[in-house]
Amino acid sequence: MIIKKILSLAASIISFFIFIFGSSINSNAQDNNSKYYSKDEGVISIMYHRFEENKYPSTNIKIEVFEKHLEIIKNSKFDFYHPKDFENEYDNPKKQKKILLTIDDAFESFYKNAWPLLKKNKIPFILFVSTEPVGKNGYMTWNQIREVEKSEIGVIGHHSHTHEYLIDKKYNEFVLDIEKANEIFKEKLGYIPTLFSYPFGEYSKDMAKYISQNFNISFGQHSGVIDINKNRYELPRFPINEKYGELDRFRSIISYFPLEYKILRPIQKKLDKKNNPPNFSVEFFKEQKNLNYINCYSNEGNKWEKSKIKIDNNKLSIEFREPFVPRRGRINCSLNDNGKWRWFGTQFTVVKNSK
Repeated sequence: MIIKKILSLAASIISFFIFIFGSSINSNAQDNNSKYYSKDEGVISIMYHRFEENKYPSTNIKIEVFEKHLEIIKNSKFDFYHPKDFENEYDNPKKQKKILLTIDDAFESFYKNAWPLLKKNKIPFILFVSTEPVGKNGYMTWNQIREVEKSEIGVIGHHSHTHEYLIDKKYNEFVLDIEKANEIFKEKLGYIPTLFSYPFGEYSKDMAKYISQNFNISFGQHSGVIDINKNRYELPRFPINEKYGELDRFRSIISYFPLEYKILRPIQKKLDKKNNPPNFSVEFFKEQKNLNYINCYSNEGNKWEKSKIKIDNNKLSIEFREPFVPRRGRINCSLNDNGKWRWFGTQFTVVKNSK
């Protein structure tokens, strides 16, 4: 009996240390994902939602404009990146820039208007699906989703169950939402997708940690160019809609290159009155030159203005004018690096009682 108790106690102690050590490893992975200055040419990830639904201009793109976007990419000589290759090759620096198409929400207008075009031209993409609205008015059905999934070009991504503001919910409610979607994906597709997209691009530190333990890669909705040093669980995408889909702007977007950095702080992207404005800093690799030419713009106080930045020993910090206001705070930085325009962005979610 005594021996059994000793063995049980020993097992508990070992389990405790395994838990702590594992949590520490994961925390460090989130806290510092830097590898090395890779000269990665980057991946431009582009996000679309609706197609030819003109009453929703903030998430819609006209199909003739979408066709021109695809033509611009084709004429640029950049390859479309198949999502499976992107996932498998993530840690390999890209010797040539690639374009990754992503479609959020699985609206019926995608299936009717954009899917035939992508299928005809064999252009690969990720379709991020929230399971709760599938089959409802304005959304794709599971048969349509399976048709895309069985093609050689379409990869299904996980976009939660309800597509609600999950960052506003309790942590266990967030987990239950993801697990509910997991059950439905397994029932309808036979597997759980390995790529995830945060609804509205919103996530807290705890949410990102959970996602990192259950998915291979996840995307937000902040702008920027992907390179191997970007946190694979907080990847940027350029949102495209009627306002921000103008052709000259689109040409500029696909011309950007990564601005590689070692670490961006704070890790916590959820702001309240205790941490708003955030203590924001970015540490770059010493190999990155021309940092004195970097410019940042931020929207604290709901006003887009040039940020007050400081560069010290390859570290950038921003002194914000005032707190960010609900619902989202954004920072975008660009650098003219000997003719190469480099770009990265950050999004914070600001809770309503933050001021």
